[in-house]
This record gives sequence, C-alpha cells and structure tokens, in this order.
Amino acid sequence: MSHLQNLLLDSLLGTKHVDSAALIQLQERNLCVASPGFSVMPSDIRTLVNGFAKSPLQARREGLYFMDRDYKCVRADEYSLYAKNENTGVIVVKTGLYLLVATYTEGMYPSVCVEATEKLGEYLRRKGN
Repeated sequence: MSHLQNLLLDSLLGTKHVDSAALIQLQERNLCVASPGFSVMPSDIRTLVNGFAKSPLQARREGLYFMDRDYKCVRADEYSLYAKNENTGVIVVKTGLYLLVATYTEGMYPSVCVEATEKLGEYLRRKGN
C-alpha cells in the first residue's frame, strides 16, 4: 500500500466518520488512490474539478451532482466544497496537487468528517502536495 493510501485509511477512515475517501490528481484529472471499493468515475472527477472552477456563489446555487446523486452545496470557497443529500454528504478539499474527497453516510458525524478531511488537506498543502 502506498503512503498516500495509508494516509487516507488512517487519517480519514480511521475516524469511523468517513465512509470512503479518494485523492484525485488535479493536473491529470485522474484518480490517484482511493479507499477499497470507492471508484470515482471520470464524469465525477470533472464535476468536482468544475466545482472549484466556478465561482463559489455559482457552486452553492447549482449544487453538486456526484456519484449519481444531487447534493446541496452548503459551503463553497477556493479550497473547500461541502455538499449534502439528506443524511449523506461529500467533502472536497483542494490542495496544490490534489482534490481530497471524503464521504459520510447516515449515522456518521459530518463535523468529524469535515475536520479530518480539512486537517489532511492542510497537511498535504504544507508538504507541498
């Protein structure tokens, strides 16, 4: 297992409040590593990259269509997108090289998912990733 995959598993899934996670390379727009069973399709990668390309206001207004679900965008800025659909959600944090994606499901605390994802994103930015 790679160092990056270990980071995902330990830092995010280890909290028990992240259902799945992935790192997407921004330049190549492809999946770098993901938690077991989490496959992010190219169309979903485009959606996430475009979410940051739009203005935050537009992303909040339009929401996010990710993995065959419509999500209401509850936060959008130059580094973070938070979106939810009933009791599930997706958190996306942009670093220099990656989009860090984490999902949570019913019964998980969204705040723990957000905190863990933001902390890992901050760590990656400090490391130049």
